Amino acid sequence: MFIDKIKIYVKAGNGGNGAVSFRREKYVAKGGPDGGDGGNGGNIIFRCDSSVNTLLAFRYKRKFTAEPGGDGMGAKCHGKNGEDVIINVPRGTLIKDPDSGKIIKDMCDDNDFILCKGGRGGWGNKHFATPTRQIPRFAKNGLPGEEKEVLLELKMIADVGFVGLPSAGKSSLLAAISAARPKIAEYHFTTLEPSLGVVSLGGEAGFVAADIPGLIEGASDGLGLGHDFLRHIERCRMLIHVVDVAGTEGRTPVEDFRVISEELEKFSPTLASLPRIIAANKADLMVNGEEEFAEIPEVSEEAAELEAEAAKHGYEVVYISAGAKMNLRSLINKTAKILETLPPVVTYEPEVIPAVEEEDDLAGAESVTIRRADDASFVVSGEWAEKLMGRVNFSDKESLMYFERSLIRAGIIDRLRAAGCEEGDTVSFCGMEFDFID
Repeated sequence: MFIDKIKIYVKAGNGGNGAVSFRREKYVAKGGPDGGDGGNGGNIIFRCDSSVNTLLAFRYKRKFTAEPGGDGMGAKCHGKNGEDVIINVPRGTLIKDPDSGKIIKDMCDDNDFILCKGGRGGWGNKHFATPTRQIPRFAKNGLPGEEKEVLLELKMIADVGFVGLPSAGKSSLLAAISAARPKIAEYHFTTLEPSLGVVSLGGEAGFVAADIPGLIEGASDGLGLGHDFLRHIERCRMLIHVVDVAGTEGRTPVEDFRVISEELEKFSPTLASLPRIIAANKADLMVNGEEEFAEIPEVSEEAAELEAEAAKHGYEVVYISAGAKMNLRSLINKTAKILETLPPVVTYEPEVIPAVEEEDDLAGAESVTIRRADDASFVVSGEWAEKLMGRVNFSDKESLMYFERSLIRAGIIDRLRAAGCEEGDTVSFCGMEFDFID
């Protein structure tokens, strides 16, 4: 089964909490606070895997969660960092935002990509000791790890894309010029999924070719199989349009050419404008079994019409036989010559700008919402407010002072005043109620 589009959920690990601890040992004076920091949560990392060419692995597993960081401990012991989760995807996979469809990352190189960062571990109370605050009884909780729902969409990376109607001979051509072994049979839609093959030019030189399942008329409107796979040739640098020049399917070569050209134009004008070679396949049925040919001296009337139509668009017609392996070297050489003049394979730039990691405790405070409830109390809510609540030990006086300072620095107190909050009014801060004292 070929799967090239799927939605998954990923979550990085939460950071571990800092510890509240004090060193107490016999014969050791003034031990002081020694609470260790929490460990960082594990990241969600994407990595290219050249050994796979489908997203089938995600059919039954669509949720990935990294390990959380361990909590800090006494004696200044740091919590364990959470293990990263590495997700292997085929080269050419696009990571997209499922709502906007914007590209987050194009996985087309050997560099790992961190999609979701693990939460930072919280500070232990050893960080909060000062000459005037020698017994801090509070620590910071770890921050939550990032989480996302993303759409994975595979667009294969190939230099050349084979297009054509069913049974034109695309799979036979790929098998004849590369080590790929696609299924070949004498019926339509034998090929049910795209196939890749490496065509050698001698030494280490070569190019990658992709066989796309047969298009039919109306494919751009969703008919047939080819429309589902046209995205796999959007990266291609050029096309080889395989045409049944012998008309074995009861169609004329010109008809084959026009149908595919129109469907490509409807799907993507950019795709239709790519450089193209017309591979007139099954030409061995027209030359009485000659072992090799560079061109057909006496082409049929239908083949002559194909040449005239191709010339209107500036395309060259190369007569071949994939089944008899005739004139394939000429097609390969012409393809390689065109590729030398073309830019590299398309790489999509990210359309979603990742958020910069915030180091300041006040970052995000502007998103806090303040509203008046039906019982006349003031309700304060938001992600920043919840994170602040996680850092505070409300049974400790100094921790409460830190809470108050944070509200003042973040402008929450001023915003409450502006909203009409007065002395003695009730303020619900993330579910915990306080009396407002001005």
